[in-house]
Amino acid sequence: MAKVAFIGLGVMGYPMAGHLAKRGGHEVTVFNRTTAKAERWAAEYAGKSATTPKLAAEGADFVFTCVGNDNDLRSVTFGATGVLAGLKRGAVYIDNTTASATVARELYQAAKERGCGSLDAPVSGGQAGAENGQLTVMVGGDPDIFEVARPVISSYAKMVGLMGPAGAGQLTKMVNQICLAGVIQGLAEGIHFANKAGLDVDQVIGVISKGAAQSWQMENRYRTMAVGKFDFGFAVDWMRKDLAIILEEARKNGATLPVAALIDQFYAEVQAMGGRRWDTSSLIARLNRQ
Repeated sequence: MAKVAFIGLGVMGYPMAGHLAKRGGHEVTVFNRTTAKAERWAAEYAGKSATTPKLAAEGADFVFTCVGNDNDLRSVTFGATGVLAGLKRGAVYIDNTTASATVARELYQAAKERGCGSLDAPVSGGQAGAENGQLTVMVGGDPDIFEVARPVISSYAKMVGLMGPAGAGQLTKMVNQICLAGVIQGLAEGIHFANKAGLDVDQVIGVISKGAAQSWQMENRYRTMAVGKFDFGFAVDWMRKDLAIILEEARKNGATLPVAALIDQFYAEVQAMGGRRWDTSSLIARLNRQ
């Protein structure tokens, strides 16, 4: 059993911290900007809550963060009340936020200067994956630190992979989101076309899902997309945040991403339709309005 701190109890962080306590058997202290939520988590999982990220991190062997974006991440890690101020020498800092590779490298260097390890470890699998402890974790950092942290990370994961040095976890998550955006748009267009052509969508998907067109999105989202139900957690606002990070990184490394850029604009249309909190499968909504 290790002493663990977890910063950020959103739809992902709350169950992830829970798995660290329950499945992992670790002693967990949490921090959340909404104090009542941290106190509720502590009561549910027999843990502790702290009033600042620094106090949560003090004495911990492993400190996790899972917040919204680069600015949120810097606000809970740097400064007098941030995680870095509370890290003990030899501790390992693990960030599960989907953020930029730039901030991942900043945190790696800052932790190293304090004699600590740092891993960028964004996750894939959505709210259901977090609740079921079945996330995929893409990690960037030093191999020796990764091996120390892997058993702890595995408390909430089905797959944990080291992708390369600091920043590589975030870059891999960008690849994940690039692929995801294209798959969702393709599925949306396929369902839309099937409806316009007078086909039975269930029958069509029943056949093509057994062939080369098969995908997780097809298996898990086609029925709800067909009926306009978009309440499955990962919001359009967050996908646009991810795509902004991706397109900025592409400008730096010279990658050409015409489909990702186009789908980002499609999601902007969904936002304008009132779908900021709809999940990412809502791309079909902009096709069906026409």
